Amino acid sequence: MEIKITTNQILKVLQVFSWIIFIGLCVEAGGIAVNTIISLFINPDGVHNFWEGADYLSGLFKSDRGHFAVIAIIMTIVAVLKAILFYLIVKLFVDKKLNIANPFSSALRQFILNIAYLALGIGFFSYYGLHYSEWLTQQGAGIPNLRILNIDGADVWLFMAVILFVIAQIVKRGIEIQNENDLTI
Repeated sequence: MEIKITTNQILKVLQVFSWIIFIGLCVEAGGIAVNTIISLFINPDGVHNFWEGADYLSGLFKSDRGHFAVIAIIMTIVAVLKAILFYLIVKLFVDKKLNIANPFSSALRQFILNIAYLALGIGFFSYYGLHYSEWLTQQGAGIPNLRILNIDGADVWLFMAVILFVIAQIVKRGIEIQNENDLTI
């Protein structure tokens, strides 16, 4: 007995995974933002609510609130950009703009460009966070674990952005060829 998995079934599974990841990223972004605001303006003990990175962040908070705010803002920006990225993916599924019969469309190209710009932004802020954390380490603020702060992988995000820009150009050429074929028929 052979089981055939269709493209529609795969897309439905990917849609479910996209929703799960999107919701998780929204919770993460909201948690970081709320904990930052609480720690800075309401209750300084709120810095201990930063789950795994609490030790590093509480030490940074005690030594300098400004540096803490910069790291927390970078963490928030990266988390929000990731959530927006998955929002666009979820929106693609919900709006049903993905047409398998005519795969090359300006909507698909715009989607890929938006994802590329978001990946570039995530890569940029992750890279800045990496270098800022390294600088803080040189100043004696302790050694942060960027994986715990969720601002690691800048090189991967930048690489992905470049690949997506190339794919967007390929889709643009596909749109041109598709339009030429539509005119000749």
